[in-house]
Amino acid sequence: MLVAGLILILLCSAFAMNATAQQNAFAGEKIVHVLEEPRHRPVMQEDQFTVFDMQLRPGDASLPHIHNQAILLNRISNPEGPQYGIVEAITDYATETYTHKIENSGTYLWRIIGVIHDGNGEPLNPNDTPTGMTLEPEVEDNWFRAYRIELAPGESTLTQTHSNPTLIVQVTEGLMHVSREDGLTRELAQPADWAYRDVGSSFSITNVGDIPVAVAINEIRIQGAK
Repeated sequence: MLVAGLILILLCSAFAMNATAQQNAFAGEKIVHVLEEPRHRPVMQEDQFTVFDMQLRPGDASLPHIHNQAILLNRISNPEGPQYGIVEAITDYATETYTHKIENSGTYLWRIIGVIHDGNGEPLNPNDTPTGMTLEPEVEDNWFRAYRIELAPGESTLTQTHSNPTLIVQVTEGLMHVSREDGLTRELAQPADWAYRDVGSSFSITNVGDIPVAVAINEIRIQGAK
């Protein structure tokens, strides 16, 4: 027990030193939480998560900012060009604080639609997977589950129902409709457009344009969502 306690103390000390070293790297600069960083603009906030729209123009730089929560990133573009919705989850932020700043030294708008999870996540559970989804997730962990769907012109998904709050993000050029069972429709017309569906709110997605289109389906796995 004594050895285990000593190891835990050393690990905590190492994390603290790492966080301190990161902040010392930005001595004299204002350091803020990621959701207070002006280029990471919150666009929706719920009890356990926040959706943000990060835009960094060529030649611009963010303030140094702190990450201390799990995060899911829908990468719309980077300084070199479109990224077509590469999805990445960084869950280490939930246990180890990370401070950094980003700079756009390219010629293209750097844009991300992201989700910050303000909880501890939920253990993976096969009983909370969506109905109407025929694909395997590209990301699946205690905090998030994410899918990518590509639709040909005129093609629709099956009606799907999720046991967790769901963010639908357009990640390529095109035109699509996100339709609820009651007929209410949200039109998405460009990359980074998004729609939100609450727990149990069934919907389908239709490509109403004349070119193929891709969409990311992000589930935020929260306590009490089932």
